[in-house]
Amino acid sequence: MSTRRLLLHAGAFAATGPGGDITGTRGASPDGLFTRDTRHLSSWTLTVDGENPTVLVPAPASGDGAAVLTGSGSRDQPSAWTLFRRQALRHGRLVEQLRVTANTGRDTTLTVRLETAADFADQFELRGDDRRYDKPGATRTLDPLPDGAAFHYRRGDWHASTTVTADPAPRVRTAEDRATLEWTVALPAHGSAEITVHATAVPHGAPAAAPPATVAEAAAQARREHEAFTGEAPAVPAGHEELGHACRQGLDDLAGLRVPATGPDGGTVHIPAAGVPWFLTLFGRDSLLTSYFALPYRPGLAEATLPALAATQATGHDPARVAEPGKIVHEIRHGELAHFRQVPYGRYYGSVDSTPLFLVLLHAHAERTGDLALARRLERHARAAVTWMFDHGGLKERGYLTYRADAHGLLNQNWKDSEGAVCFRDGTQATGDIAVAEAQGYAYDALLRTAALARDAWHDTALAAELESAAGDLRARFATDFWMADRAFPALALDGAGRQVDALASDAGHLLWSGILDTERGRATGRRLMEDDFFSGWGIRTLAAGQDPYHPLSYHRGSIWPHDNAVIALGLARYGLHRETAVLARALAGAAAHHDHRLPEVVSGYPRVPGEGPVPYPHACSPQAWAAATPLALLTAVGAGAES
Repeated sequence: MSTRRLLLHAGAFAATGPGGDITGTRGASPDGLFTRDTRHLSSWTLTVDGENPTVLVPAPASGDGAAVLTGSGSRDQPSAWTLFRRQALRHGRLVEQLRVTANTGRDTTLTVRLETAADFADQFELRGDDRRYDKPGATRTLDPLPDGAAFHYRRGDWHASTTVTADPAPRVRTAEDRATLEWTVALPAHGSAEITVHATAVPHGAPAAAPPATVAEAAAQARREHEAFTGEAPAVPAGHEELGHACRQGLDDLAGLRVPATGPDGGTVHIPAAGVPWFLTLFGRDSLLTSYFALPYRPGLAEATLPALAATQATGHDPARVAEPGKIVHEIRHGELAHFRQVPYGRYYGSVDSTPLFLVLLHAHAERTGDLALARRLERHARAAVTWMFDHGGLKERGYLTYRADAHGLLNQNWKDSEGAVCFRDGTQATGDIAVAEAQGYAYDALLRTAALARDAWHDTALAAELESAAGDLRARFATDFWMADRAFPALALDGAGRQVDALASDAGHLLWSGILDTERGRATGRRLMEDDFFSGWGIRTLAAGQDPYHPLSYHRGSIWPHDNAVIALGLARYGLHRETAVLARALAGAAAHHDHRLPEVVSGYPRVPGEGPVPYPHACSPQAWAAATPLALLTAVGAGAES
């Protein structure tokens, strides 16, 4: 039986138990109704005659199917009633329909209660890391309504609310922070009765959505939007049938993960958010790579992501947010703690690679679609991004893109952004101005691609020549400074003193994708990544096994990330390593098959054992955008082999 049900729509999600209840859990898989980084329902529990119903049929993990609940009973004295509980979510509004049916030939009267609460917890409070945040002046009020109750939370200029209403109108009791809705339901013999309840989240800074009348209406509207995005799944080559299943599931997940954002002209676009439960918002790196993976199949994601990131591009200096002119944002947050700057992530720029990836995707979109209109519309933003790479990112001063640890935010600002992830082979974290290998590959690719845009879209041949020259210099410099001759492998990074950070890491595979390595070294690196210490049988580990810092349950020091493997697969195909590409694609598709064809954010790094599935990583987001798009990237990679 599933332990969690997830409803997801337009930047809001509801996570419930299999019977539809919300109990206020915290930690790795919090339940509740969430939107804009705030939990708007923390309790939503149903009883009948004071009894918690038994779940006969759990609600499906997603979608609008009903949970079937019943009372206690025995074989000889079965329950006198059955309750069908359907829920749907649309624009932050949870709609619930209860249909209670009498199972006997006599009249039956039941007391149905729904206990509700809204704690308005910020998601950063729910992660289970024992952090506490002061909230001076915060107040909570609970107002009874003729047909329900309204919860309000205020702190200074911050206000969020949740309104619960029902038809037929219930009896309402309020006590401290909880409201109980109660109905006396009179059922005729073998008859039924229905109750409809709406829980409407009104987050700070956003209006309430118009209510759908019924669960069926909400589900139908969401289904139409979903099907308009998913369309037909792409065809897959023979021998990759499991990959085809994963592609279909990935498209389903990407449809749900789209959230509204604002473009530079003020219009609304729908971009892929990073993932559930912790990252249902715009992330520069995640949204860019997701859109790149999906580009051959769903170019609309890139057409939304690029303007949304252009609209949030930094225009000035703000050290608290690691912002510099031209830099592309790392993360956007809308919650209370971000609003009051108790966490730095309201609009946070602690990413060394989002800016070059923005340029990579902008050109890739023009190249794939043959349409230069978007590249021309975002020319000013692209030029500012290039200027950032030279003037603030480190290319001019040090010759590489670099970052320095942010004591109040992210210590590491590449995709492996956990503490200790950029380490030497003995496990020591690199310090100083760090130049991670993959960011130099992205910069190289971005320079070449932007040169092509300058020549073809902006008609600036002088800029094109300048960027091509800079790319050539970067490639030559990289070959000298990063290649570890004694290990025949690229260093993970250079530290602030220019020393090679010598852990063997999967970041090297990103260098194949960008093309910064020459053919001989690129092919050697690709083959090395497929040896047993890197390749587990389910995918390539973030760190090769056997090194001191390796740990199969570490976030970035031995686990397996599907999106990391997708980038590597595209790189293997680029360097003509098509057999290795096919092996890697089948491994990941096989891992997806053990998760109902959905790849989670990350998988543990244990080796594959016959007859056993991959070991889950305990804190993985699922669904997660770049993992959902990974099968599409793998399809592109194996397709390149089929065409060669």
